[in-house]
Amino acid sequence: MFWVCRTCGVEHAERVEVCAICADERQWVPASGQAWATLDELAAEGVHVTTHELEPGLLALEAPGVGIEQQAKLLTTEQGALLWDPLGFVDDAGLAAVVDAAGSSRTLVVAASHPHMFGVQVEWSRRASAALGRDVPVLVSAPDASWVARSDDAIRPWTGELEVLPGVVLSQPGGHFPGSAVAHWAGGADGRGVLLSGDTIFANPDRTSVSFMRSYPNRIPLSGQVALRVAQHVARRPFDRLYNNFAGVIPSDARAVVGRSAERHAAWTRGDHDDLT
Repeated sequence: MFWVCRTCGVEHAERVEVCAICADERQWVPASGQAWATLDELAAEGVHVTTHELEPGLLALEAPGVGIEQQAKLLTTEQGALLWDPLGFVDDAGLAAVVDAAGSSRTLVVAASHPHMFGVQVEWSRRASAALGRDVPVLVSAPDASWVARSDDAIRPWTGELEVLPGVVLSQPGGHFPGSAVAHWAGGADGRGVLLSGDTIFANPDRTSVSFMRSYPNRIPLSGQVALRVAQHVARRPFDRLYNNFAGVIPSDARAVVGRSAERHAAWTRGDHDDLT
């Protein structure tokens, strides 16, 4: 038995008094108090996983009504698949999509951009491992490993950069969390490159700019220096398109958009535009 926090959707081995992820200043505990659910309870409430294609080789997985309702990404190449920012719920339909992406012999890896996106990562791994007959690792950024609330032998801490599939590289620019990570997919966007940024870098609704925040719901910005550092980190590899951890996308020229947005963020935090306020 394990428990899912109803606010953030992250799995816990124990039903503690309060979810530490939600008690942190980057998240929140509802005024009504801490609430928990099991997967069976969520399923009985009508929760189910849906999938749709974002582009060839990239599916979106959603489970409305669970946690902060992130959109997981299932990236598939000829060598295997990456389940990125796993949902806080898993069912047979969602598992089938992931297992089909991995196939009978290819690599399957589960990883999250940061602790808010852990979801039920261990449960995804356990069910996929059982279906495939082989171990499915859960990659957790070492600087953020203390936030894991359900331990498992499948969890593999990592730091720096890690090529999880040929042409698919995870790296850790930090910012939102010290271990906040992104996934670079060289073959995405018809070979122009895709960045799966979680909310390390958040695609804005205008589709021409991005944000850099310590907390999105509580409106705590990162410093200009950190925004520039994050932008410089991801600029080391080409990418034309960026997807965040919801439905946000920068459809083209995304690397330049990230650079311009970081410069704008830094200018406002320096006070360059205080005359406009």
